[in-house]
Amino acid sequence: MGDDSEWMKLPIDQKCEHKVWKARLNGYEEALKLFQRIEDEKSQEWGKYLGLIKKFVTDSNAVAQLKGLEAALAFIENAHVAGKTTGEVVSGVVTKVFNQPKARAKELGTDICLMYMEIEKAEVVQEELLKGLDNKNPKIVVACIETVRKALSEFGSKIVTLKPVVKVLPKQFESREKAVRDEAKLLAVEIYKWIRDALRPSLQNINSVQLKELEEEWVKLPLSPPKQTRFLRSQQDLKAKFEQQQAQGGAQSDEEDVAETVTAVDPYELLEAVEILSKMPKDFYEKIEAKKWQERKEALEAVEALTKNPKLENGDYGDLVRAMKKVVGKDANVMLVSMAAKCLAGLATGLRKKFGTYAGQVVPTILEKFKEKKPQVVQALQEAIDAIFLTTTLQNLSEDILAVMDNKNPSIKQQASLFLARSFRHCTQATLPKSILKPFCAALIKQVNDSAPEVRDAAFEALGTAMKVVGEKAVNPFLADLDKLKLDKIKECADKVELPGGRKGAGGGSGGVGDKKSAAKAPPPAEALPKSSAPTKKTQTAPSAGPAKKGKPPSAGGGKSKKMSDSKEITESELSVEVCEELAAGVLPASCLQQLDSANWKERLASMEEFQRAVETMDKAGMPCQALVRMLAKKPGWKETNFQVMQMKLHIVALIAQRGTFSKTSASVVLDGLVDKVGDIKCGGNAKEGLTAIGEACSLPWTAEQVVSMAFAQKNPKNQAETLNWLANAMKEFGFAGINVKGFINNVKTALGATNPAVRTAAITLLGVMYLYMGAPLRMFFEDEKPALLAQIDAEFEKMQGQSPPPPIRFTKKAAAEEEGDDGEEQEEDGGGGGGGQDIMDLLPRTDISDKITSDLVSKIGDKNWKIRKEGLDEVAAIISDAKFITANIGELPLSLKGRLGDSNKILVQQTLTILQQLATAIGPGLKHHVKTLGIPVITVLGDSKPNVRTAAMTTLQAWVEQTGMKEWLEGEDLSEELKRENPFLRQEMLGWLAEKLPTLRTVPGDLMLCVPQLYACLEDRNGDVRKKAQDALPTFMMHLGYDKMTKATGKLKPASKDQVMAMLEKARAVMPAKPAAPAKSGGGKGSAELSRAASASEDVVDSKPEVKKVRGGVAAKKVCLSLIADSLWCLLPPQGAAAKKPPAKGLKDDEDKSGPIFILIPNAKEQRIKEEKQLKILKWNFITPRDEYVEQLKTQMSTCFAKWLQDELFHFDFQRHVKAIGVMIERLESESEATISCLDLILKWFTLRQLFFSSLLQVGESKDVVRKDVRAILTMLCKVYPASKVFPFLMDGTKSKNSKQRAECLEELGCLIEGYGMNVCQPTPAKSLKEIAVHIGDRDTSVRNAALNTVVAVYNVCGDQVYKLIGNLSEKDMSMLEERIKRSAKKTPAAPAKQSAPERSQREHTTNPNATFLRKPAQEDPNKLNQARQNTQHSESSHPSIPKEFQLDLDMIEMDQSRVCELPDLVQHKLDELLEPIMIPEPKMHSVSPHFDDLHNSTASTINFVISQVASGDINTSIQALAQIDEVLRQEDKAEVMSGHIDQFLIATFMQLRLIYSTHMADDRMDKKDIIKLYSCIIGNMLSLFSMESLAREASMGVLKDLMHGLITLMLDVRVEDIEDGQQVIRSVNLLVIRVLEKSDQTNMISALLVLLQDSLITTAGPPMFSELVMKCLWRMIRFLPETINTINLDRILLDVHNFMKVFPKEKLKQLKSDVPHRTLKTLLHTLCKLTGAKILDHLSMIENRNESELEAHLRRVVKHSGNLSGLKSDRGSEKTGLRTEDRMSKAKVSDILSEIFKKIGSKENTKEGLTELYEYKQKYSDADLEPFLKNTSQFFQSYVERGLRMIESEREGKARIQTSAVIPQHGMDSSMTSNNEELKPAVYYERLKILRQRQGLENTSRPQQRPPISSLLSSKPSVASSTDMLHSKLSQLKESREMYQQEHNAHSHSPTHAHTRSASPAANLDDLKKRLERIKSNRQ
Repeated sequence: MGDDSEWMKLPIDQKCEHKVWKARLNGYEEALKLFQRIEDEKSQEWGKYLGLIKKFVTDSNAVAQLKGLEAALAFIENAHVAGKTTGEVVSGVVTKVFNQPKARAKELGTDICLMYMEIEKAEVVQEELLKGLDNKNPKIVVACIETVRKALSEFGSKIVTLKPVVKVLPKQFESREKAVRDEAKLLAVEIYKWIRDALRPSLQNINSVQLKELEEEWVKLPLSPPKQTRFLRSQQDLKAKFEQQQAQGGAQSDEEDVAETVTAVDPYELLEAVEILSKMPKDFYEKIEAKKWQERKEALEAVEALTKNPKLENGDYGDLVRAMKKVVGKDANVMLVSMAAKCLAGLATGLRKKFGTYAGQVVPTILEKFKEKKPQVVQALQEAIDAIFLTTTLQNLSEDILAVMDNKNPSIKQQASLFLARSFRHCTQATLPKSILKPFCAALIKQVNDSAPEVRDAAFEALGTAMKVVGEKAVNPFLADLDKLKLDKIKECADKVELPGGRKGAGGGSGGVGDKKSAAKAPPPAEALPKSSAPTKKTQTAPSAGPAKKGKPPSAGGGKSKKMSDSKEITESELSVEVCEELAAGVLPASCLQQLDSANWKERLASMEEFQRAVETMDKAGMPCQALVRMLAKKPGWKETNFQVMQMKLHIVALIAQRGTFSKTSASVVLDGLVDKVGDIKCGGNAKEGLTAIGEACSLPWTAEQVVSMAFAQKNPKNQAETLNWLANAMKEFGFAGINVKGFINNVKTALGATNPAVRTAAITLLGVMYLYMGAPLRMFFEDEKPALLAQIDAEFEKMQGQSPPPPIRFTKKAAAEEEGDDGEEQEEDGGGGGGGQDIMDLLPRTDISDKITSDLVSKIGDKNWKIRKEGLDEVAAIISDAKFITANIGELPLSLKGRLGDSNKILVQQTLTILQQLATAIGPGLKHHVKTLGIPVITVLGDSKPNVRTAAMTTLQAWVEQTGMKEWLEGEDLSEELKRENPFLRQEMLGWLAEKLPTLRTVPGDLMLCVPQLYACLEDRNGDVRKKAQDALPTFMMHLGYDKMTKATGKLKPASKDQVMAMLEKARAVMPAKPAAPAKSGGGKGSAELSRAASASEDVVDSKPEVKKVRGGVAAKKVCLSLIADSLWCLLPPQGAAAKKPPAKGLKDDEDKSGPIFILIPNAKEQRIKEEKQLKILKWNFITPRDEYVEQLKTQMSTCFAKWLQDELFHFDFQRHVKAIGVMIERLESESEATISCLDLILKWFTLRQLFFSSLLQVGESKDVVRKDVRAILTMLCKVYPASKVFPFLMDGTKSKNSKQRAECLEELGCLIEGYGMNVCQPTPAKSLKEIAVHIGDRDTSVRNAALNTVVAVYNVCGDQVYKLIGNLSEKDMSMLEERIKRSAKKTPAAPAKQSAPERSQREHTTNPNATFLRKPAQEDPNKLNQARQNTQHSESSHPSIPKEFQLDLDMIEMDQSRVCELPDLVQHKLDELLEPIMIPEPKMHSVSPHFDDLHNSTASTINFVISQVASGDINTSIQALAQIDEVLRQEDKAEVMSGHIDQFLIATFMQLRLIYSTHMADDRMDKKDIIKLYSCIIGNMLSLFSMESLAREASMGVLKDLMHGLITLMLDVRVEDIEDGQQVIRSVNLLVIRVLEKSDQTNMISALLVLLQDSLITTAGPPMFSELVMKCLWRMIRFLPETINTINLDRILLDVHNFMKVFPKEKLKQLKSDVPHRTLKTLLHTLCKLTGAKILDHLSMIENRNESELEAHLRRVVKHSGNLSGLKSDRGSEKTGLRTEDRMSKAKVSDILSEIFKKIGSKENTKEGLTELYEYKQKYSDADLEPFLKNTSQFFQSYVERGLRMIESEREGKARIQTSAVIPQHGMDSSMTSNNEELKPAVYYERLKILRQRQGLENTSRPQQRPPISSLLSSKPSVASSTDMLHSKLSQLKESREMYQQEHNAHSHSPTHAHTRSASPAANLDDLKKRLERIKSNRQ
């Protein structure tokens, strides 16, 4: 057992990989126990085994394999991460387990597969098992089939996808192996259990014996469907239910479960599609036209054989269908007709929905052909039309069917009705709405009365079927005119009907018909849809979904009613005079009846009075209305001459109509008389009252039609005018529902042409009212009127523009109660598509143009010559424009136009699109039939490469959708097919369109689901715009399909894509819009639909028309709203004692008590609402236009905390009421402030409905100054309660407005924000915001330009020259404007200190500071409350500390700070008097850098900050100046600490400057390259100084180091620099600097930075190729430092970075790179770390999430293990060190190897520098090394090259050493001797140096001649190679001088030459000030 002892000690995971099988067996056993023991499925432990599980199952030792399988099963069952291993493990099971002889192994293998399925990996498992079926080993095939069968029997057909299984099943029946065939048979039986006969088509072609055996097995199967017995982890609820049923015996719940477990599988889905178009005979189209019928027959037979394929591939079948249609329609040989019909049936069955496109072309032909008597033809046609019906919808075919219902040929009528009967069977209540049923029933009722018995029977059958499908209640309204016999016959037919699939119809209750049938012919009833007569106030709110589209106001669906009778109408027969007298005598006093026709008017008057009294007291039920009105009409009747009697008579008519059950029969008795008196001055009012009462009793539509036709049958113009006036008023009172426009439009036309002006005026007024309801389509009726008249009509329409129709206040009394509950299906015929304007469109007279679309025209459109094609299109356009309105039948035109949409000539494509737009207007709603043929091709055009073509296509698409609604577009696969095209234009346009349309729909067809896979593909499209549009569309898809369906659809994606898409779905879920509400039905006409319509209509006006007067006080309303917002915000501010001025209360009606509190304070209600909104329990208040449910939700929320009367006012349709309500709220603000605050969220939400907040606070663009001023004040206050940085983005959005005033105002406000709050308010980043702001400098509007300039100047005032960097590239013109403006502002700027105390500052900001670009504009009027508010806010600012500028030193703070006591050393007192003597100043020689330079440098604060900001300046001189100043600080050790805390900031500025040089200056030919070199030298010098101080160098953060290294390496590789004089020198210095940076920076930060940089450089291939190599060289150098630095670095962070690196570049990916160096670099880094830390390194993985998923951990384990094995598991540091020492003493052989390697490098072109460096280092290390042998065989040139190279390296290193030894860069040759050793520098040295400098500038007062260094040492010529830093030093000294000169010159600027003494005093004063401060600080510290 000795050998066992080794592996017994290993950890489990290592045992499992051991080469000894016993060790592995033991490992598997222990792993099994471990897996069963781990409680937490997400434990870290599982990760260790992720890579091993495949080895568990594929172990080569059979005994170990069995144990491994058990362990693997336990792992899969318990580990959360197991899913990741599915593919590899199942594939291992298939190939290495299923072929094992042991049954137990196979059993475990199957269990593993099923367990993977249980953890949601069914698809992967199934895929691997099906791959296994192709294995050559039959054992494996059998096991795979068996596993699939088990999976199906346990999980069911929902989890196991049957399509791929069924596809491969027939092949298994052909196997040679009996075992495979038998297993296939068992599988076929199992599949049959689940999908029954759907399996048959797929197995039709197997061996007949096998099929027979199968049939026998299938017969034995039980009929009840099988149930799922094993459940996925996500189906635990189902599992619980299943177990519960098992416990209860499962009997009772069988029924309900059936539906759940088994959904019928469509065999079509399991079939493979066949492509037949290419297989058609080549000469088919010639043969089908042949003269001989035999040839035509041959052609048809060939096609018939092809169309028998049960599933056909999609393609362009247009030509084939047209050929078949021609045979059916025109071929004389009936045998060929039936063959062609069979072909069409085959095509329809094989293509299904894809055939829908062609359905409209074929159906009319088939219906016409039913005139054939021969049974076989009829049968073939029936089969064809039935198959075609299944590919489309009844609605699409309705027009064609209705067209033949009036045909003279009885066979056609009969077959059409029978077709309808068969079609109805496939419908449901939902797919057969009233709107479709109504016209069909009307046509069928005609046929019920047909003379031919077969037509009657067919009609009965069709009506019976309809009744069975939708129920009696739905059909009865349409059957009101049928007698009982016929009704019974229909019911009888209904009972016989059997619906497919055993559906139960909706029939049932017998909703009988009205008892009284109208005996005599009453006037033809023209009722609107039964809805309109409901007694409750239900239908009167507009039935359109959501706010109505402008120009298409909703009108009820009743316009379509073809004089259908109302089912609940009161019908009564006409009574004879005798009967009437009898009935009247029963209810009226005798005296009354006798005096009715008295000759004395007084008696007649008395009789009328009695009559009235009797009517008033009469019981409603017993009132014989018809008898009473006939009594009134008795002589003298309506010819009554006395007006008093007549007035009473008319009043009584109104009373009877109001109080009794008044029928149309009664109405027709009195209407004539009433119309006759309408124009009477004295009686007209009463007559109108009577007409209105009749309207209420008999419905306005009917009454109106009767009244108008009667009035125009007379000649009396007064009556005509007044009738029209009455009608106009009645429409407003009753609403428009059901009005039959066509009925009186001709009379209106007559009136318009009347000679009497009153009649014309009345007609125009009436049209105005109708326009309110009908919108623009109304004008179409009057297009051909005279221009003068048209102008009047337009003027009237203009008046109505934007007004919303008033809510109805009168209603038809009598629809029976059950009508109320009638579902509003016809209110929404197509998902909110074209709104209600459509029924009006139906009324327009339409022309049929099909005869004008001749074959000549069609061939012209398809001609080869584009000019002829254009002629054809021109003709079409002319035909359409002449006809104006046309029917949907346009012959062959659709297909010809479709061809032109793909025309190569883009002009013709655009012309075609224009024609299609024309068609949309001309055809109207009938356009639906052409969506598939012509609409979808328009979508294809959206993929065109030319933007103008795409725009035209989108316009066309929108025009079509407006007419058709969206339903037709979304049905079928067409949209998903379009999205499949990988055309970025098409995809982005189409997704944008869907994202816009889908939110407006209430329902969508299920086919939308087909687009989801394409949508997911778009989410990962290469094109960014496509991805963006797809993300925008995601929530709109989700609102209809639901999150779950969308998630399920991700199942088919690759894992990486799936994660991305799932994350996006989560985001989309949060912003998913709610569905639009159903049309409102609330009572009292205050329905939300009405409200939102009113709101949107009035808002439209404000937006679209500048003359606000049309809104009747819109501005007033806004103003009041704004003042309330301001006041409510005021409540939120800390109390400031501002007295609110109360506006006087408006005179509200005192009909209810309004004195109580208006807000109810409910504690925590607001918080609760916010919480609910966050948890998505209620709708998120986020929309573009509010939908009804938002309004409803707000009402509900308000109802708990607002007084009822106030809420009613707020939601009133009249805005005047809103103004009143706001007035009251303002009034009560003070007294109820707490309650107001608690409801404030609701108040503000209400404002958003009124279009007033945020997005609309941008009404700062309002033309009225009053409103603008208030908005501004609100914005000021907003920033007190809401962070200014959050207000900023809203204002930025406002700058994108089209309104220039708004843009200007928003820019002004932005300026104020930046000025008040500093740059931090700019969101998302200052640079991004400023770029957007700067764009407006080029605006065409002056005010916008000015505002933009002022804003940028405000930024300049805050951050100086940095502004130029932030605003990006501007055009020259804009830039010059900006610079001019900045100069002007600078002139105004006083030299104010950069920082005052807070009160001073805030006062400056708001009062007199000329530096503030944006003093908020003062109010123009007396200060109202808001202005007071504003002033208070300004004062209050003083209490807020003013915002400190970033990185600013605050000396005041330091002085005041008592807390930190530190000992200050005594300073040496020097005699500095000499310095302060007045000096003679020479002429200035330099320009000033910035207007701020003087005050900033004289001021005591923020200097470093300012100087650093100038380092990144775009002006080279400015930057050099700044660098010189910093260098001065860095050189002096005692001062250098000042830079602490500013290092990152300084480095950022530096690499920004490096970038600027690289990208801008170097590319600019005008720039002097010497300046650039000078700038580079300064930068490098500064950096060398900085990085020689370790304390400062270590402050650099990782991100900054990364960018710095990036900049430096880029500079080293910049070939442009090498070409410049001195460029080589710069690059050498950079090399030196990089080494310094690597050595001195924080090592952790440095390694991290290099890793990230390497990762970035490997990802982006854009940079120079050497870049990543240099980064790696740096990394190697860092690795070399590791032994010294290992104890100081943060290993955890470095390992996290390595882990991230390996995540982006896994091992495989790294190895695929061109170079293997990155891989080696990473390995070396990890190896070195492991070597230095040993196994402890594994404790440093704490920062890595999911360690077990990390490649890094596995790698480290391997390395540690390996190194452990090498060193005998004893790796302590000591032995390591000795190891290193022994390395030093290398063998000779090794030495020669190393040296030859080095010389090889020197000899190679790429690595020569590296070789020389290595050689130099080698010589340093082994000084006695002998190089002679290696050099003697080389050329003289090579030898001198090596020597020279070594010398250069030496001088470089020495230079470096020299700099390292001192902290100060030597100024010039003279100083270097002094500073090169580490002496302490005495102050005297500085004093000396200052003297020299002053003397050099000619500023020295003493006449003593001083030694002056030679000028050559200052402006040294190109320095020798030896000292690479000398050049830097000299450059810096030049800088120094120029800076000194500049400063002196600056003093010369700031003081006039005459005051020499003041000049000298200035620096002294400043020094005194500093001295005093120093004293103070010292005394404080003590």
